[in-house]
This record gives sequence, structure tokens and C-alpha cells, in this order.
Amino acid sequence: MTLYDDAVLVLKGYEGQPELRQVYLDHLAAHPDGMYKPCGAGHLTSSALVIDPSRGRVLLTLHRKLNMWLQMGGHCEEGDRTVAEAALREAAEESGIAGLTLLPGGPVRLDRHPIPAPCHWHLDVQYAALAPAGAQAAISDESLDLRWFAYDEVAGVADTSVVRLLEGTLARLG
Repeated sequence: MTLYDDAVLVLKGYEGQPELRQVYLDHLAAHPDGMYKPCGAGHLTSSALVIDPSRGRVLLTLHRKLNMWLQMGGHCEEGDRTVAEAALREAAEESGIAGLTLLPGGPVRLDRHPIPAPCHWHLDVQYAALAPAGAQAAISDESLDLRWFAYDEVAGVADTSVVRLLEGTLARLG
């Protein structure tokens, strides 16, 4: 199975946000190259909110190019076999945390947002990753900063997409 095939299966199985999910599926149907950055019409990205439920906190990165506090994530790469694997790889690379595990149940949310030309859209498939006990984060070259925030601090530092991702993650955690 290709990464493209996996993305289609993941999206078809995702039960939330039906209109946006269909936008993603239509995009992939129209753009067989829509998994990767060179697709000028937009491409899927994969991200994960790193969460430490035992301490009531999430790890956010201050994105180097956007200067915004965001979840870990980025572009799918040729070696990624699944969208979930891409999210976990990005989360580990950007957080420096080994042993992250994705929250069961597939994607938590979808978020489509415009980006500067030559590409036009990121169609982000958003997961949540559980940090192991005692996890120590280490900043990557892609970040200006990396910081743990209490759940109630996130709305004061991050945009609506991150807040909604946290809300969805907390709802799934019960």
C-alpha cells in the first residue's frame, strides 16, 4: 500500500468534519501527487499534538518561519508508509522525545490552511501523541523555542486550530 492509499483509507474512516474530509478526498482524487510538497495546488501534511496527560500539559513549538506556537508536524516524506507514521516521525524529530505513541483512534482533527505561493494549501491530518513518563524535550533546528504549556494556557499562546486540536484530544482522552 502506498502513502496515498493509506491517506485515502484514513480519511474515509475518519468520522468527524465530513465536509472538510470530503475536500481532502476530492483534492487527492484530483491530484495523485497531493501527498507531497511539490504539488502546487496543495498537499497533505501530518502533525501531532504532544501531550502529557499525567501532568496536564502539551508541548508546543515556536515555528521558525511562522513565529507561532504550534503542534509538531510537517510534510510527508517518501519513506513514510502511513500518515500516522509521518505524524509520529515529525513529532519525534521536532520534540526530541523518543517513545512517543499516538493516541488510539486515528486522526483527532483535520485543518486546512493557506500557505504562501508557490503552493496554496496545507491539508493537515492532526493526531495526538502521548509523551512517555519523564519525557525530556529537545529543541530542533525547525523551532525557535519548545515549551510545555498547561492545558488552560494554550488558548493564550496558540491559534484556534491548536486550541481545537487540544479540545478534541482531551475529549478523546475522556
